[in-house]
Amino acid sequence: MAHEDRAGAGALSRGAALASTYRLQLRTPASDPNGRGFVLADVEDLVPYLADLGVGSVYLSPILEATPGSTHGYDVVDPTRVAAELGGIDALRSLRATCREHGLGVVVDIVPNHLGVDRPTANRWWWDALRRGPESPYFSYFDFDTEPANGADGRIAIPVLGSPEDVGELVVVTPTDTDTSDSDAAEAELRFYDHRFPVAPGTGGGTAQEVHDRQHYRLVHWREPLLGYRRFFTVTGLAGLRQEDPAVFDATHAEVRRWCEEDLVDGIRVDHPDGLADPVGYARRLRGLAGEDRWLLVEKILAPAEVLDPAMPVDGTTGYDALRLIDQILVDPGGQARLTEQAARYCGGPGDEEQVHEQSARLKRQIVLEDLAPELGRLTRAVRRDAAVGRDASEVTSGDDDEEAQLRETLVSVIAHTPVYRADYPVLRGTLPGILEGLHRDRPELGPALGLVAGALARAAEASVRLAQVTGAATAKAEEDRLFYRLGRLVSLNEVGGSPGRMGLPVDAFHLAMAERARATPLAMTALSTHDTKRGEDVRARISVLSQLPDEWAHLVSEVFRSFPPPAEDAGYFLLQVIVGVWPAGDDLDGHELPDDLRPRLHDYAEKALREAAVHTTWTSQDGDFESAAHGWIDTLLDSGGALLTPFVERIAPAGRDNSLIAKTTQLLSPGVPDVYQGTEVWEDSLVDPDNRRFVDYEPLRSGAVARGGHPKFALVREVLRFRRSHPASMATGPHLALPVQGPSSGDVVAFARIVDGHAAIGMIARRRTAVLGADDFRGTEVVLPAGTWVVRPGGPVISSRVDVGDLLVGSPVVLLVREDD
Repeated sequence: MAHEDRAGAGALSRGAALASTYRLQLRTPASDPNGRGFVLADVEDLVPYLADLGVGSVYLSPILEATPGSTHGYDVVDPTRVAAELGGIDALRSLRATCREHGLGVVVDIVPNHLGVDRPTANRWWWDALRRGPESPYFSYFDFDTEPANGADGRIAIPVLGSPEDVGELVVVTPTDTDTSDSDAAEAELRFYDHRFPVAPGTGGGTAQEVHDRQHYRLVHWREPLLGYRRFFTVTGLAGLRQEDPAVFDATHAEVRRWCEEDLVDGIRVDHPDGLADPVGYARRLRGLAGEDRWLLVEKILAPAEVLDPAMPVDGTTGYDALRLIDQILVDPGGQARLTEQAARYCGGPGDEEQVHEQSARLKRQIVLEDLAPELGRLTRAVRRDAAVGRDASEVTSGDDDEEAQLRETLVSVIAHTPVYRADYPVLRGTLPGILEGLHRDRPELGPALGLVAGALARAAEASVRLAQVTGAATAKAEEDRLFYRLGRLVSLNEVGGSPGRMGLPVDAFHLAMAERARATPLAMTALSTHDTKRGEDVRARISVLSQLPDEWAHLVSEVFRSFPPPAEDAGYFLLQVIVGVWPAGDDLDGHELPDDLRPRLHDYAEKALREAAVHTTWTSQDGDFESAAHGWIDTLLDSGGALLTPFVERIAPAGRDNSLIAKTTQLLSPGVPDVYQGTEVWEDSLVDPDNRRFVDYEPLRSGAVARGGHPKFALVREVLRFRRSHPASMATGPHLALPVQGPSSGDVVAFARIVDGHAAIGMIARRRTAVLGADDFRGTEVVLPAGTWVVRPGGPVISSRVDVGDLLVGSPVVLLVREDD
């Protein structure tokens, strides 16, 4: 079936399953200090509530066997079975049956790019590959680097030692005293404190050093630029898989195949396909396994001007591109000049697109030369090898140090200038030639090396694959994990797939983007919060209010910094936005006391943010004095800063909640399949993981207390989800219709409808910038409604023809409209 045909009835044969999803983060009891966990049986207990809410499908985090104690499940150690601690395959079957009884589908997250190897004893494939080397049937599963020039004499370098001399601390444990509780059989092991590694058969005699020297692997200092396998980004505990090998695909997808054959799942979400050798080929194999009518999504992070390649037979992305659009319409471009001035003062730069691109390129260069040095070395060897095909070997073999340095510089420059995660998708054809052309012009001294790279890439062989994989890892690490913790102009825009160099999106541009989504990827997911977002949707919504009140924000910063000087202004400016974003306001304050969990949550966030930014401290070279000073500053604000912070937060919190309602309604009504991340049907204040994976208290939701209390966000979510579930096909794939807006404030009105069964049936009208514009400012601005009589839900008046925005939106920044006969 052609890609575009999947937008039709075939892809929606499962009916309400594609109306929406509700993402749940599973946890084994072993991962929680209190031992409570959240397993498949807990999900099953939640199904009646989710059905009542109007959800279409339960959307599960990875359920395959992961590293013992994993808090997220993405470090799978056995892809052939559902994790026993989550309930195993029988629990999945039971959940599926209960979901069917309630009309819900099931969507599962899978992780094809890598396996968890932090604990070799827990991963039998990895253990056997290290133990037996090339003789192991699993050796070819992993993307090992065992070339003689790999820096470890062709062995698999594993960076775990604290220093090069620590090899002397290794001990050999014999079968008689080996604890085999998590090993397949009693066998000799090499141990380095808590680390355990296998010993190849017949190599266990002599000293630990002698035994180590006989193995297929070599333990090295973790700071050495040596690595014997491709990893996920820069995470050494996640080893890359060779999914391009059909045998590896079959072995790692045997359990997924069973789910499809038993019809246990309606959809599959694929984690990070950009790390694979051939994402398009992988998607085609997965489509063949899953069948044409099963929903397939990929976690593909698209640059603002990038589109999902039509060559991939999937239904869309997981929604970061939609998140970017919705977040941008909450930003007031009128605040750009003042916020840019503040960023230049406190953060060392304006934070505009020019700076973002410059810093991104610089950080990619740094990441490749330092964190990804082993991958760069492997890529360099691949370029020389591929370029040598069909040519005189003397022209391309490894030259002197200067030539080698020039080749590395050329590759680093290509990676730094690549504007997307990877440029080898068919739709991006021409990207790399354009980059090479620019480098020829700007860096003529690189001419010989550029010729070598071009010749290697022209073969579309190993060098092309390695370049794409390194580029993806460099981009993710440089932008998501570093730059977005440095940029301070408006941190609500520093999100995965975001464009923080842009401030705001015109409403007409938003409508055009949504209309194009409806045509191109009508079954893509739309998201506002995920397990990877750096700040939850409501936190971002409040922070974006700063763009409406830049002068008041600047005054607050000045007063806070005068009264409570931070250890560094750039770090303080960044963190203060986050603190303002989560500081309790109104009913959230219990007797003017801050919640008990706010202090540890802010400390955990600050530690991660400061180390990821890698300006004043890093994960690998921690500055204890600076970190202590930063934590002390946060404590001081919590203990003594309320007099400054609380009035400001009370000022912006109502507009923040307005933004939240606008964003949520927009997401739920937009083309595609909306995902509600666990707990976000009500207000939430989550920060980056693991904070955003906290347990959700579902009792007030299940009991009906929240619904009876008239929670505005909950009421909107339930209303739209229930409508979508009644019209799943049309709401996912129907056109996005911008409604005409006329009058002086038309640029601040978001109004659109969705076409259901050939006519406009549901829509929304919202007024933006509510911190500076009240309902009276919209009087005289009118929305022209589609034909028919419309009801404002829930519990609103009946309207038709034209409506005055100021009159309609007196008590709320957004209303939901449903055509009366629907």
